Amino acid sequence: MDDAFLTLHREMTRQGPGTSEDVRWALSQLDLPDAPNVLDAACGPGADLVTLAEALPRARIEGIDQLPHLVEEARAATARFTNVTVSTGDMAQISGFYDLIWCAGALYFLGVTEGLTLWRRALTTDGAVAFSEPVLSPEAPQAARDFWADYPAISDLDGITARVEAAGYTVLNHRLITGMAWAEYYAELGGRIATLRPGADTALSQVLDAALREITLWRQAPGDIAYALILARPGFGPT
Repeated sequence: MDDAFLTLHREMTRQGPGTSEDVRWALSQLDLPDAPNVLDAACGPGADLVTLAEALPRARIEGIDQLPHLVEEARAATARFTNVTVSTGDMAQISGFYDLIWCAGALYFLGVTEGLTLWRRALTTDGAVAFSEPVLSPEAPQAARDFWADYPAISDLDGITARVEAAGYTVLNHRLITGMAWAEYYAELGGRIATLRPGADTALSQVLDAALREITLWRQAPGDIAYALILARPGFGPT
């Protein structure tokens, strides 16, 4: 990522749309052990780590991110929890045995099938993965299609399920992330744009313009631009 992009996204609560309720919903759907091992892959500034720690006080929770400044932000956000550790790491190089791997809006960097295949060896026997992935319905308007134009792998829910199953997993459940999660994220991002605009150099101005266009497209189709939060476990058939 270039410096201008990182500048825009510094000191954000989140690096993408999501809410604590999304995390709590996922946990309510999974039969985790009383004291599970949990990994937040690409944890960003730590918002979901906080929710995981609050909801799973007996868990051993790890967060990893490739960007050192996000690791520092996540450490600060989770400083009050004794069961959370955060370190610099590559989500393509996960080792260990986890009952849950949580990944909000980042698995697409690896590819759904490719990432899940890599992570299978890092899961316990009954371990699961919860991840959010861009989703686009066949009936979506042009603004939504333009919004995702830079992500050619995007598909509808059936397409995501096919990619999950290609990695040898079963989809246990899903929910859509729309509406308020995006509105809150873009309200904060819009504030960053306004703060950084005065005195921005050419590179930063281009990044700010691109982010503003993203917000504008979202406002044109807020009900059709979504992530699918997918819960998946290795193996096929009833679980």
